[in-house]
Amino acid sequence: MPRRPAEDLAGRRVLITGAARGIGAALATRLARRGAELALTGLEPELLEQVADTVGAAMWQRCEIAHADEVSASVDDAARALGGLDIVVANAGVAGQLPLVGGDPRIMERTIQVNLLGTYYTLRAAGPHIAHERGYALAISSAAAAVHLPLLGAYSASKAGVEALGNTLRSELRHTGARVGVAYFAELDTDMTSRGFSTRAAAALGAQGSLSGASPLEPAIDRVERGIARRSRRIVAPAWVGAVLPLRALVQPVMETYARRTLPEALRIAREENAGLTTDQPTSTSR
Repeated sequence: MPRRPAEDLAGRRVLITGAARGIGAALATRLARRGAELALTGLEPELLEQVADTVGAAMWQRCEIAHADEVSASVDDAARALGGLDIVVANAGVAGQLPLVGGDPRIMERTIQVNLLGTYYTLRAAGPHIAHERGYALAISSAAAAVHLPLLGAYSASKAGVEALGNTLRSELRHTGARVGVAYFAELDTDMTSRGFSTRAAAALGAQGSLSGASPLEPAIDRVERGIARRSRRIVAPAWVGAVLPLRALVQPVMETYARRTLPEALRIAREENAGLTTDQPTSTSR
């Protein structure tokens, strides 16, 4: 029987977390068009069901990504529904502005729970399922893992941790034939970006509130689709992010200098603003 081309996604069994909106929903739509078989998880049941119905997902399930047992159960359910897993995309995430001094520590705690621990729980649970020669895990990090902007310390810390998880898992799964990639995005045109940068503190920072302004989502999904098909080690969007990653030590002081003038007022506003996270979180986050 002839082998499939490396970029053929037809029949590949894919689990996407954080699939109710943004990158996750757009990626689910794209992979479905390529013939992939999908299982979706997320925090917002109504939106998630709409995406699942649109793409014909084999299953969808609400999953509190910050709870290890719940993540393990949802990954196992996805594997049963699809008859196994070939690909997992650990995409679920939140963001929120946080002055490290004087800000609400709950923003830091919840961001780490969702972005870092949620990714860890996902990769830990999916690892045994994708540990084969066609297996692939993609951890969604960020350009913020490399260049750290004011008020985004919680997000940057979490995404730097995601980068570390992806790089570590790559080494640990190499002997199985599975591959692991890390994706780095600058600001994309999603709900998460629009909510995150719509605060009064971000407005006070002006252009310094982001790396580049929001870029279109569709070209980014093009890159993710291609990277998943190739089981790429690194996926970046927009393309310039690829140049920033190896130059992070040089770019960081430039960004610090650029933000200096407007930062004191932005910090003052952020401490009073209590902007919250970009996705509403469950009232209780502990068990």
